[in-house]
Amino acid sequence: MEAVAKHNSSHGETKVIFRKWGDETILALFPEVPASVSRDTCESYEHVGQHGGADYRHCIRKTKPATPKEYAPLKAELEKIGYCLAVIKRATQRDHNNRRNQC
Repeated sequence: MEAVAKHNSSHGETKVIFRKWGDETILALFPEVPASVSRDTCESYEHVGQHGGADYRHCIRKTKPATPKEYAPLKAELEKIGYCLAVIKRATQRDHNNRRNQC
């Protein structure tokens, strides 16, 4: 819940990218949110397992973009726990730099 406290609606929007593993599992990547002191991992979220660290580049290579219909349930789950989301398709260099500067 600490990640939610830092990135809820009272702190502005959190950028999120929704991707799909295989044919079903939806993954939320937060490119500006560090997952640890490692500058290379961002926070991620899946329905099963919930918050965890993710290698952004690896996840982009191994997944496909999720459609709004596919990610709607996960988006609703994230909003229910306090996120105010800004859905984007790809992270920019600025997004990665913002994350790295927080480490």
